[in-house]
Amino acid sequence: MRDLLNAAGYSELASGSVGWLYLDLNCFFASVEQQLRPELRGHPVIVVPVETDSTCAIAASKEAKRFGIKTGTRVGEARRLCPALKMVRADHERYVEMHHRVVQEVERHYPITTIGSIDEVAFRLDAARQPLAAALDLARRMKAGLRERVGECVTCSIGLAPNRFLAKVASDLEKPDGLVVLLAEELPGRLLELKPEDLPGIGRRMLPRLQAAGLRTLDQLWEAERAVLHRVWGGVCGDRFWHALHGGPTEEDAPVNRRSLGHSHVLAPALRVPPKAEIVARRLLLKAASRLRRLGCRTTHLHVSVRLEDGGRQEAQAHCAATSDSITLVQMQTRLWDRVMRQARWQRLKKVSVTLSGLEEATRPQQRDLFSGPEEAACARREHLSRVLDELNQRHGRDAVVIGFTPDTVRTFSGTKIAFSRIPEREEFRE
Repeated sequence: MRDLLNAAGYSELASGSVGWLYLDLNCFFASVEQQLRPELRGHPVIVVPVETDSTCAIAASKEAKRFGIKTGTRVGEARRLCPALKMVRADHERYVEMHHRVVQEVERHYPITTIGSIDEVAFRLDAARQPLAAALDLARRMKAGLRERVGECVTCSIGLAPNRFLAKVASDLEKPDGLVVLLAEELPGRLLELKPEDLPGIGRRMLPRLQAAGLRTLDQLWEAERAVLHRVWGGVCGDRFWHALHGGPTEEDAPVNRRSLGHSHVLAPALRVPPKAEIVARRLLLKAASRLRRLGCRTTHLHVSVRLEDGGRQEAQAHCAATSDSITLVQMQTRLWDRVMRQARWQRLKKVSVTLSGLEEATRPQQRDLFSGPEEAACARREHLSRVLDELNQRHGRDAVVIGFTPDTVRTFSGTKIAFSRIPEREEFRE
């Protein structure tokens, strides 16, 4: 049987069809640094949150990976594995900017269906691009476009398969710069080279449950009946996984209705005393409030929580009339903070979190008390003032204008970071 997984061997007359294209940028943060800094090209590079041997790499270049260095490797261990290693402090704004350039380029060729993360996007192919020859042509044009218009260091691996799940698996089979096809009629094919834990959705908690059911290899997982996976997962998630693994249709992405937003931060040792931690919590709240206004929403619920150094956790929450103004929210948080600290007996803190929930669209009519005319006008003025502060910070830089005193130690942490589940918008780097 010819190897239908290696797309390099396909001609333009290739037969078969696929439903999804999955594009995974290789070593993205490190590749961006190499693209923007030519002196790093060809060298082993890791990207770190802070320049210290006690932290971990959050990205490693392909050259560093040859030494066994990967995401999560301690810097001290990485230096031992590769004495010539170059360490670069993460610049999340650069990575978001490059993400948007990548999105703009690939959408010249075909519209994105789903953005999975800062470095992964997926495309549901239409009837004209489902034939394998057409899908391969699209994938090659995307790769060429990235090289020509984004940069030679920003490479990607692409997977083509019947559904999004298998397309993602295919994109992981050959890195860097791979192009791999999985056809439904050839499954399981090279999937049998993998371990169950190599598949999306099988993490450290699920793996023991599979092993307890006697499913220790990919072959055993493939041969398992759908009812078995239903029992292992404890419900319909097992059925969905079975269908996805066997190339069946998967649920379409449903639009997500935003219900909450917030920020949290693990405190540096110098900021763990309650007075300084409160300043951090206020800064997180102001950032969340600015995002709230930019999204055109108001909140009706504020939640404040802290984790103590000894591992304990305390929290407090309050409801309010729908609002988006920072002054009102800061006043609410001050009262909640006092309640939380009394519960925590004013001990040292390790982490603070603030969450705004019960979100409503700002265009939705607000119900006010019959006799609250002056307060309604005051609320409108405060919201207007908050938007003016947002505009000033967007124009002159983050923390150009803030509510309350914000020391430099807090300003340094308050920059936006990239999470696996959410890509910041450009405006967030100035909020």
